[in-house]
Formats: sequence, C-alpha cells, structure tokens
Amino acid sequence: MKFYKFLITLPLICIALSFLQKKGLEEIILQGAQVEKLADGFQFTEGPAADSKGNVYFTDQPNDRIMVWRLSGELSTFMQPCGRSNGLSFDKDGNLWACADQKNELWCIAPDKSVTVIPSKYQEKPLNGPNDLWNSPDGGVYFTDPYYKRTWWDHETMPQACQAVYYLKPDHKSFIRVIDDLVQPNGIVGTPDGKSLFVADINGNKTWKYSINKDGSVGNKKLFCEMGSDGMTIDVMGNIYLTGSGVQVFDRNGVFIGNIPIPENWTANVCFGGEDMKSLFITASKSLYRIRTKVKGVY
Repeated sequence: MKFYKFLITLPLICIALSFLQKKGLEEIILQGAQVEKLADGFQFTEGPAADSKGNVYFTDQPNDRIMVWRLSGELSTFMQPCGRSNGLSFDKDGNLWACADQKNELWCIAPDKSVTVIPSKYQEKPLNGPNDLWNSPDGGVYFTDPYYKRTWWDHETMPQACQAVYYLKPDHKSFIRVIDDLVQPNGIVGTPDGKSLFVADINGNKTWKYSINKDGSVGNKKLFCEMGSDGMTIDVMGNIYLTGSGVQVFDRNGVFIGNIPIPENWTANVCFGGEDMKSLFITASKSLYRIRTKVKGVY
C-alpha cells in the first residue's frame, strides 16, 4: 500500500476500531453510566475487595490503613495500622485476607478484626513482598510475591531467588511455589469454579491462564493476552478486567473488548461490589471510583 493511501485508510481503521470498542463496552457498561469519583485524598489506593453484602474494602498503603466504603455511601477507616496491607480478598467465611508487606506476611482478619498471621517463609527465607491474592473455593489462597522495594523495609535485596506465585494450602499451615518463570507477577484472580487461575506478569507485559490441579498446583499454561496488569477481576461472563492505563476489558478468550478511561495517572486495581454486584469499583492513585455495569461480578 502506498503511503498516501495508508493515510487515507488509517482514519477509517481507527473509526472502525473505536466503534467495535464502544460496541463491546455497551454489552458490559450500563447504558448512560459514567465513571464517578466516590472518594479522594488518599496517598495511593489499592486492593479493593467486596464482602458478602457488597461493601468495598480497599487499602491506602502509604498511610498504612484499610478503608471501607459501605452501601450507604459512608466511608470510614476499618483498620489502622494494618501491616502496610496491599492486596485484599475475602474468603467464604467472611474473613478479610491481606498482603501485609510491612513484614512480608499474609494476614487473615476476622470480622471482629482479630488478626491471624500466616507463616511467611519459603525455604527458610522471607518472602519478597506479597502483593495480591485470590481465595480459592477449596479454602486455599493463591498469592503473588513480586519485589518492590519499600521505604519501610530494612533489607535492600530480594530475599527469594525469583518473583513467584504461591499457593497456601487449605489448612493455612504451609504453602508451595506454583509458578516461578514470570518476570514480575502481580495481579491474580481465579474462576469461581476453582478450575482456572489468571496471573498478570506486569513487567513481562503478558497475562497467563493456568489450569488448577486437585493438589493446588497449576499447569497447562496458556497466554491469555499481550498485556500485564497491576490488579484484576472477573465477571460472571468470564470477562477479565486489567488495570494500568484505565481499565482494559478482555472477553473469556482473551479478545480485547475496550478500555474504561480513568482520570488518574495510574489505575491500580478493580473489584465488583454493591448490593447487586453490578458496580465496578476502581482504585486509582489518590481516589476511589465506580461505574455501574450490566454484568454481575464475582466475589
């Protein structure tokens, strides 16, 4: 194709792609819904997770606190200090799990706010810094362990030989390393049937899909999409929501649906919440956002 013909054709291609993106998002986003800012004034928001009622918890890690946005619209501090918690996830018993990277630990926070600290060494060495996690239906917990140097750490080097993904067994007494070949695993989520696991390699610029075996190990590694992510979530249709520059939405087969722009420099994480689980909550830099959806999210 000659260059001048390409210049004529390019706008038509862009219009077509824009139409397809809009059409795809129209199947997901409630008609007329706009991204709305629910709260701001934080230092850096992360780790949103909804409880069984749809209330959304999230972290403001530099300020060492877990916040909660309730269905009533009330915003309050749930726990401070909180071990510098980052990623959050609820289990089926209503316990809030947190990647508390002040001491590179996992915390299990009961509804009464009592904290159980999970053993946090692998091969007698501290973890790098648990970042994000997903509670499996079997009672186990999958979590990513990248290395991001924190100002509150005394150590200057990565404790583990690699940045990996681990599986905490259902007895919560021991864990195994299940993925060790990614550059920097970060966001993680699984399917509600407990059969598939998605892991975003943020610095590898890829997201991978794995089959979950009965013993908690994973296999059958497949490329899901050519994009990494900070955080991620999933809806009942199997669509996957990645973060970074806004929210990037892919269908269950890894086909790009569209981007939900967020007016912040960085979008860290997402979850579904609200009374009907048809609201996408977004933690982005110093704020918490929401947009209403047609599809229902997965807890």
